[in-house]
Amino acid sequence: MNPAASLLTLPLATLAHIALALAAVALGFRLARRGPRRVLGVAWGLLVLAVLALAALAWWGEATTTAPALRTVATLALGMAAVQIAGTVLFGGILPLLRLPAPRIAQDLTVAGLSVLVLLLWLRASGLEASQLFTTSALITAVLAFAMQDTLGNVLGGVSLQLDNSLRVGDWVRVDDGVSGRVVDVRWRVTELATPRGESIMVPNAWLMKNRFAIVRPAEDGQPAWRRSVEFDLELQADPAEVIAVLQQVLADADIAHVRRQPAPTVVLLALGYGWARYSLRYWLDDPARDDPTDSAVRQHALAALARAGIRLGVPQQEQRMIKENESWHAAQEARELQRRLAAIAQTALFAGLSTAEQQALAAHLVHAPFAAGDTMTRQGAVAHWLYLIVKGEAQVLHESAAGRQPLAVLRAGDCFGEMGMLTGEPRQATVVATTAVDCYRLDKAGFAMVLQSRPDIAQEVSDIMRRRQAESATPSPEAGHTGASDLLQRIRHFFSLGA
Repeated sequence: MNPAASLLTLPLATLAHIALALAAVALGFRLARRGPRRVLGVAWGLLVLAVLALAALAWWGEATTTAPALRTVATLALGMAAVQIAGTVLFGGILPLLRLPAPRIAQDLTVAGLSVLVLLLWLRASGLEASQLFTTSALITAVLAFAMQDTLGNVLGGVSLQLDNSLRVGDWVRVDDGVSGRVVDVRWRVTELATPRGESIMVPNAWLMKNRFAIVRPAEDGQPAWRRSVEFDLELQADPAEVIAVLQQVLADADIAHVRRQPAPTVVLLALGYGWARYSLRYWLDDPARDDPTDSAVRQHALAALARAGIRLGVPQQEQRMIKENESWHAAQEARELQRRLAAIAQTALFAGLSTAEQQALAAHLVHAPFAAGDTMTRQGAVAHWLYLIVKGEAQVLHESAAGRQPLAVLRAGDCFGEMGMLTGEPRQATVVATTAVDCYRLDKAGFAMVLQSRPDIAQEVSDIMRRRQAESATPSPEAGHTGASDLLQRIRHFFSLGA
């Protein structure tokens, strides 16, 4: 007797027990939420078909003319269901426990191969030789293969991409036409990418096999790292060494979300033109889905840092020759800027008591210094002989120690900080970080020295104001120290060489 034919002569009780065992396994995986629901759904459908066929066979009996057909349907359905459930057990249970992730196409290939094997066994049990079937259908197969060559190319491309592990679900992929997104599924015909804009891009697998694409993979520390490049066209007169130092320092000091500290950012001079020099600020991104927002944040910090350094954007020389700004326009611009500086000085308690002439003298030495949110405006321990007058925005004063950063105060419009550094040359006593975009002016020692030289008694007035501020403030000033009245005045006089 043909061994395969014995499959069609199994007792009804044995077939019923097989169906019950398969149903129990499928139910266990369904409750455990292991394995694809699509595969389990197919298995449940086949089991239902097998149970219905067995029930009809038991009802009508083995002697009816429909009994062989019912037994054949039940046997084939149970075999196909067993293949589906075996694939679920292997790829949804055993391999994950062994921490051996397998691509979806590998599961599909395994299930498809076993299904073909079951079908061949069923054909042989039914008395039909599979070799005869394949011989008679060879011509049809060749015609179908020629007609479906594009589809077959996509299928084989998907199989190759997953079997050689060159593309995995979760990878961030950028294709040549600028489309980028996260791989959410590799199907038989296409690879699905989810973009940050909420789109699902379907890329044919055959295209991926024939063309170049980039994959963002984790760095040595296991975190994603994607190098981004933000370019700036700056004035040709700017010192390249200074530009590079300013742009590198701003990312070292600023706390920008998704910008990695390591590898460190770099700046290169890319190109030169008539009136401009192009610089590229290159940093490493830890979340490819946040590329555009992070580029925007980096630009904000870089523009603010360039403005503080007095470095302007470059303008093509041809355009410069076309712009004609007359003297009255320049005078109006300078008048508006002078009023803004005088207003900043007038609302600062440290300088509010100065005469109009003295305030105007200080205003001439103010330098516009904007900061983006997250910028470190000054760092504890640094030596800098200037102070900042805040015009708009908020900043937080932090004391740094081995235990971490401790908040001390919040600075707002009208406040100033860094006065001890400018007046006595002492190192900064605290770190100040911009919590919002902060617009302020910087006043250095040379500017204040001109006023002191013309009226030395201002040193006494300023020292009195600083002591009152420290005494009345519930929260210490960022530059405050335990300084006596005479000691503070003497240090100011000594720093500015005013004598006794």
